Amino acid sequence: MTAEPTAAGHPTGRSRSQHQRRKRILQAAAALASRGGVEAMQMRTVAERAGVALGTLYRYFPSKMDLVVAVVNEEMDTLEASLDRRPPTSDTAAGRAVEVLTRATRGLMREPELADALIRSLLLSDVQTDLGDRMAGMLAKVADRDALLSEEQHVLLRALSSVWIMEMIEMLRGRAGNEQIQDRLEIAAERLLAGF
Repeated sequence: MTAEPTAAGHPTGRSRSQHQRRKRILQAAAALASRGGVEAMQMRTVAERAGVALGTLYRYFPSKMDLVVAVVNEEMDTLEASLDRRPPTSDTAAGRAVEVLTRATRGLMREPELADALIRSLLLSDVQTDLGDRMAGMLAKVADRDALLSEEQHVLLRALSSVWIMEMIEMLRGRAGNEQIQDRLEIAAERLLAGF
């Protein structure tokens, strides 16, 4: 649900309260998932913790997976805002892409239980999510700042975002450490983005 602006461009009182309610729900869901995974993110518990009626929660998020997707999108919004405030500084497209992926990894790994819950849920669910596309879009913004990207370049960026998702899974499963992930992402970015 988005806030309806008034004629002056400011949200109305009602839409502001809806926005705040939605934010409380997402914060409650993320807090629960960070302590006990998606299993702890029971709709009734989320509603209680957010201070809203269960019916209200279902109006905002018809299913648990819709809620999970919204929490992921909130994380992506945070990353995107940080990239706007502080753009990557590397001289190469591959270097800038790795900076974005490193920030994304750090952001998610601040709450490893939450990251694990969100990524597993998104991989195992039938709910459509644009995690890979959102990441590819952020990579596109920093890859070639001055030119329009070709369809092939977009495919390569999507492939790099898929590599990142798989590396996150490896890290969350304890099969790779931060340095290994960093090295792999650098190699993948250099190969995939060599023509940028």
